[in-house]
Amino acid sequence: MTDLNTLTIAEARDKLRAGEVTSSELTEACLKAIESAGALNAFVHNTPEIAREQAKFADARLQKGDDAPMCGIPLGIKDLFCTKGVPSQAASGILKGFKPEYESTVTQNLFDAGAVMLGKLNMDEFAMGSSNETSVYGNAVNPWRRGNDETALTPGGSSGGSASAVSADLCLAATGTDTGGSIRQPAAFTGITGIKPTYGRCSRWGIVAFASSLDQAGPMTKSVRDAAIMLGAMCGHDPKDSTSADLAVPDFEAMLTGDIKGKVIGIPKEYRMDGMPEEIETLWADGTAMLKDAGAEIRDISLPHTKYALPAYYVIAPAEASSNLARYDGVRYGHRAKLEQGDGITEMYEKTRAEGFGHEVQRRVMVGTYVLSAGFYDAYYNKARKVRTLIKKDFEDVFAEGIDAILTPATPSAAFGLGEMAEADPVQMYLNDVFTVTVNLAGLPGIAVPAGLDRQGLPLGLQLIGRPWEEGDLLNTAYALEQAAGYVAKPAKWW
Repeated sequence: MTDLNTLTIAEARDKLRAGEVTSSELTEACLKAIESAGALNAFVHNTPEIAREQAKFADARLQKGDDAPMCGIPLGIKDLFCTKGVPSQAASGILKGFKPEYESTVTQNLFDAGAVMLGKLNMDEFAMGSSNETSVYGNAVNPWRRGNDETALTPGGSSGGSASAVSADLCLAATGTDTGGSIRQPAAFTGITGIKPTYGRCSRWGIVAFASSLDQAGPMTKSVRDAAIMLGAMCGHDPKDSTSADLAVPDFEAMLTGDIKGKVIGIPKEYRMDGMPEEIETLWADGTAMLKDAGAEIRDISLPHTKYALPAYYVIAPAEASSNLARYDGVRYGHRAKLEQGDGITEMYEKTRAEGFGHEVQRRVMVGTYVLSAGFYDAYYNKARKVRTLIKKDFEDVFAEGIDAILTPATPSAAFGLGEMAEADPVQMYLNDVFTVTVNLAGLPGIAVPAGLDRQGLPLGLQLIGRPWEEGDLLNTAYALEQAAGYVAKPAKWW
């Protein structure tokens, strides 16, 4: 079998347990696929020696009857996760040469479960971006094309390398992080599944921080079943992260029955945006009909503070970023600017940060510093925090009324061309997060499921938002939607 890299986690797990394939064979198939996919620029630090070593170890475990579902599964790891002895740059020039002496909790959990790391994946610098165009490694490229048009398309951001790699079958799955939609939007743009769990479900320890009250890790996979399997291995209580929830991790996969009879699905009227493409409207209506046909009750709901979500997010996230990124100053690790005679510590800070940070990161740090400054703290930051509380209450109110999940579009459009939006107008780019940021502000679980293609043949996704800590129930609703949509499209290989 030469196409082992195209398997899902569930298929590979079953073959590994049956002794039909080895982890080493799976790993070699993925390494070969990565070698010939340079045009996608998805993998930025390859770790074939580590992968082969881990695969050998996984094979030994499997021979002893280890039945951990992730044992022997080759993964890509987003460059935001610290991996011991392997470059972990957050796609930024300021962390050039940084090799952590420790492992992030999420990657450690995956390795403990027997997973194999193929390498580190491209992303937007410090996870700030919606198109993977702010990376020090250059743009990641979407494996999908518009018909016969050769325009390079964005895989979305910030987890663009993860999305591209999974969609192109360079790995069986990948880790992502989501601060305002950075798992769900790229998943929708590349026709894969991505879940952001409840804030606190996955440890943030060892993940380079962007906005600490919003960041959350999650899996990016080829199916809902794979997302359930991988999420189970990633999460768990971590005393090293003060926001980590001390809750038992259920068997998410066992909860995938596909039975959603009697579930109540909310359709928020505020997500019907002016100028929303007709294809997105149609997809949303089709998804609603699919869930209704599967036995769910559909109910119109209101989330009245939705229109304030983007402005609130783009005050809170940069504020937290400006605080988190203050540690990159050229003193302890990473890049340090060359100094001239007479330069003092202030010049070292200024030159290092000017050289090391890209334009988008600089923009957000300046916005964040401004909204936290003495004269504007109350006018902007405190007001945004109050709005966030109202947005969270909107969701609490609809869940209290018996809503089990909320269905919305995942993105306002299909993937756009690289360079079409980046520098022209940053606000236009920020609007890509319009359907996703509310979920982060409220700390809720959200999942993007591929549900169809647009008229140019590009994937479109739908988003389901669940109750806090009920990822199992959310995954089951997503599973029912996936079954009904019957989405099986793959990008035609050009790379």
